[in-house]
Amino acid sequence: MTIVVIMISSTVISQVIIYFTFRQLSLFLLLFCILVSVSILLAVYLYFIQQDKILEDAESKIEAFLAGDIDARIENDEEGELFKLFWSINNMSAVLTSKVAKENKEKVFLKNTISDISHQLKTPLAALNIYNGILEEAEDIEQVREFVNLSVKELDRIETLVQNLLKITRLDAGSMEFNKTEENVSEIIKDIELHFAYRAETEGKSIVVSGADNVTFFCDRDWMTEAIENLVKNALDHTKEGNYVSIEWSRFNTLLKIEVKDNGCGIHPEDIHHIFKRFYRSRFSKDSQGLGLGLSLTKAIVEAHGGTIEVDSKIGVGTTFIMNFLIPAK
Repeated sequence: MTIVVIMISSTVISQVIIYFTFRQLSLFLLLFCILVSVSILLAVYLYFIQQDKILEDAESKIEAFLAGDIDARIENDEEGELFKLFWSINNMSAVLTSKVAKENKEKVFLKNTISDISHQLKTPLAALNIYNGILEEAEDIEQVREFVNLSVKELDRIETLVQNLLKITRLDAGSMEFNKTEENVSEIIKDIELHFAYRAETEGKSIVVSGADNVTFFCDRDWMTEAIENLVKNALDHTKEGNYVSIEWSRFNTLLKIEVKDNGCGIHPEDIHHIFKRFYRSRFSKDSQGLGLGLSLTKAIVEAHGGTIEVDSKIGVGTTFIMNFLIPAK
């Protein structure tokens, strides 16, 4: 409306001036000004019609996005301030979609984790109920001791499950502070060997370690020990009498390699790509006691130290876990 008033006012003023100055040209110039004014008004009208259509389309896309269509986006293939605004809105939509997808994934993961925890706790809790029922009626002292020992083992399973879950959760949340120092790898491995020596001897298995005594690694000793111990325990769980478990380490210019190897039953090819998943239990495994958290925890610890872990295994031949850690050049 303001544009129309300005154009009419300017036309009238110019015609008054021209009429008193050049009377013979007044009509021609009047018609010319009217034609130009109409053309400008038409162009402005069409422009605003187009802009209104663009805004309506943008509004419909925004409403569709808010209604749940996460793929709805405003077309912004032209230049101009308005399309810069559309680009920002599309970018914001993409960020929100990503966050929603992440939250949904976390909800699914939490749901599955709770389901897995519930499933894992059912077995030891059911066993404890049975043992307690037997203990209530037991009169023989040897029988009492037997079922007390069994109860302790089931309680240890529950404690291990809870502790491992807490550790993994803290690692995932990034709330775990690592106390990294320069550690002697040989000393760490020999402590692990000593830790499993009694079990290996009892089960008729052997643990072999090999590597240079002067190799050091900047790490959190407790966490690194836990990572390697999980691999050794896994190896002992899947070997039989007469088998061996070896721990080897070697350092190159910028790489530390630690290998845990056994000549046990091996891992089925179907399971190779799943063994680091939490609570994963192979349908081919005869291990009924494992909680499916050890390898997952090891992977989290290795990656928290900037390393990688991979596995090579053959049925009936054995399994090798290889951990590689980059060492910054001095």
